[in-house]
Amino acid sequence: MSQYYDMGDQTLWNPSNGASRLFMSQVSVYQAELGLPSGIGPMQADECQIDPLVFKAFVDALLAWHRGTTHTVMTALSEGFVATVLVLAERAGIEVKWQPPGFTEVGGLKDVQVPTAPDSSEGAWAAALQQKSRELGRFMAA
Repeated sequence: MSQYYDMGDQTLWNPSNGASRLFMSQVSVYQAELGLPSGIGPMQADECQIDPLVFKAFVDALLAWHRGTTHTVMTALSEGFVATVLVLAERAGIEVKWQPPGFTEVGGLKDVQVPTAPDSSEGAWAAALQQKSRELGRFMAA
């Protein structure tokens, strides 16, 4: 069995039920963390629709949140979900907002790692996440 993540008539992803269930649970977690809807509709009869405008706002906020955390464990826990969402965004033709170096979120950092992790450049962070997303996309049936 599998489920379908569609945007209009286009299927973006067709995962197994187990992968879909885990993904949808994580969607709920990150909606709560960001205080934003994801644009990923409810799963009904093994299909859900993704609202492109709401999803874009969610993807941009998720990427900003992920970039802004310096907590090593939080980064590790979220990286797979962020990469999965980036694959869906790419397949939907959504251009994500990769912020320029020096970008600072309103309110500053909330969760920091003690001791701190070594700094990596913005370019290295984006390149690593893009590479992970590309690799993951090969295993996400459409």
